[in-house]
Amino acid sequence: MKKLYLGAFTLCTIVSLSAQEVIWQKDIKSSTQDFLNQVITTIDQQYLITGSSIQAKSQSLAANNQKQNNGYDFHLIKLNQQGEQVWEKYFAGQNHDYLSATVTTQDGGFLVSGTSYSGKGLDKKDDSKGGSDIWLIRLNEFGDELWQKTLGTSSDEEAKAVIQTTDLGFFVAGNIQNSSKGYGSKDVWITRLDKDGKELSQLILGGRGLDEVEKMIPTKDGGALLGIYSRSSEVLGSGVGNSETKPSTERPASSIAISQMPKASSNFGEGDYWIVKLDKNGKVEWEKNFGGKGDDHIRTLALTSNGFIIGGESRSERSGNKSVEIEEGTDLWLISLNERGDEQWQKSYNFKNRDILMGMNVIQSQESGSRNQDATKGILLGGYTQAEGRIEKDDETFWMLYLDGNGNEQWRKHVSGDSRKREERLSDLRLNRDGSIILAGTSAEELGKENWKIVKLGDKQVDQLIEKHDIKIYPNPVSDYAYVEIGFNFKEADIMLYDMSGRQLQNIKTKNNVTKLSTQALVQGAYLVTIKTDNNKTANAKLIKK
Repeated sequence: MKKLYLGAFTLCTIVSLSAQEVIWQKDIKSSTQDFLNQVITTIDQQYLITGSSIQAKSQSLAANNQKQNNGYDFHLIKLNQQGEQVWEKYFAGQNHDYLSATVTTQDGGFLVSGTSYSGKGLDKKDDSKGGSDIWLIRLNEFGDELWQKTLGTSSDEEAKAVIQTTDLGFFVAGNIQNSSKGYGSKDVWITRLDKDGKELSQLILGGRGLDEVEKMIPTKDGGALLGIYSRSSEVLGSGVGNSETKPSTERPASSIAISQMPKASSNFGEGDYWIVKLDKNGKVEWEKNFGGKGDDHIRTLALTSNGFIIGGESRSERSGNKSVEIEEGTDLWLISLNERGDEQWQKSYNFKNRDILMGMNVIQSQESGSRNQDATKGILLGGYTQAEGRIEKDDETFWMLYLDGNGNEQWRKHVSGDSRKREERLSDLRLNRDGSIILAGTSAEELGKENWKIVKLGDKQVDQLIEKHDIKIYPNPVSDYAYVEIGFNFKEADIMLYDMSGRQLQNIKTKNNVTKLSTQALVQGAYLVTIKTDNNKTANAKLIKK
């Protein structure tokens, strides 16, 4: 499992910053070694915390008919909007299973993806395909399993990313090692599934070396954008559209043939950003390589109003197609691309020493115009700085960096720790639609006993960047259910649904900013949703039933 260390960062120290406040903090105690991987905000603005844990032996597990083994298991905890635990789930094979990525689905559920070393047994329903495999589990909003799938070949695969596309299907991204159908020591392996888990296509991408996918995001046209850390040269004679099929005795467990796309772009240095755009059918549309003569490591991707932002860390001076200089240690390096992958701008940012980019959120604002498109208002980055080659009292700090839509720095702020008295790691952060920030990390008084810490943080400067709506309904038009989001502060509210004759059909009391509304019983047509809060604020919005 990949771990991002933040040794001197103590989450509680955030309270001392005047512009920030802790809205709530959730400490999830553990007596075993736990790896927190990710926090995602669900469609109804709750929070799913995912990672890998060794379950403590407990008589209560047997009493509740819950299974466990002696290795790492998938570990999921859902929190509500107030930070209270809604449910906790473990999914166990008979060997080690490491949860790598989770995506929230449009029906309010989840698809989790991880690397499994287990065969059939306990919660795992499929045999091993050979070596390590990718294990997928589709869950509903209550954490109940809907289906599961094991993807793999006779080679070793590891899970890295998963997204849901506009047709409600999925792209699953991972890496495959020393495959006879690959090109180097490690290649990128992409599987496309429908909403029920049926495999539709598989693709291997790679050059003559090592290529590791780090991030994948869905694109507006139903495809996917891949961010790959590449330490490989191009395959001579290759090009976009020149897929090939090589004879091989290695076959996937499914009946889907694996297609291949060799890398067509050459590296500029030790390690480069390799960006690959797939269409909705999983075919390569274009690929681009960015780097200097040193080591450049991509970390994250984000959609903008007219393209993409790619970001990571750079150790390269101005060279290759890197047009910005390095200042000191490891700098952040951001590149803006249009939808065809052409560079719009690139910028670097320095916090001294080693700068690690952990998260990136693009803030959109609604512009008036013929298409009423979202415009990029700004970019919020989060990460930490780590000293290189020396130990100091405050050698690591957590930071936030806000840029305008053209990458120009507007402000930065730090959260400093006191000293390395405990092992602290910050694993993930998320910017919510209401302007709050979720930080997820681990803390341990001693090695091997990591507690998960989840903090919801309010920040006045960040809050001012977020465009607020008194009421928002999504999806709209709606089929079976909708989510009603209230944009102003309140303690309790009534959500009322009326037909167009003024007849009240539903009245729901809520303390949540986002509330699920059932529309299954409604006939096709238009309806009015009204909210009224305990502080006498009201708002209305139209709901359309398909």
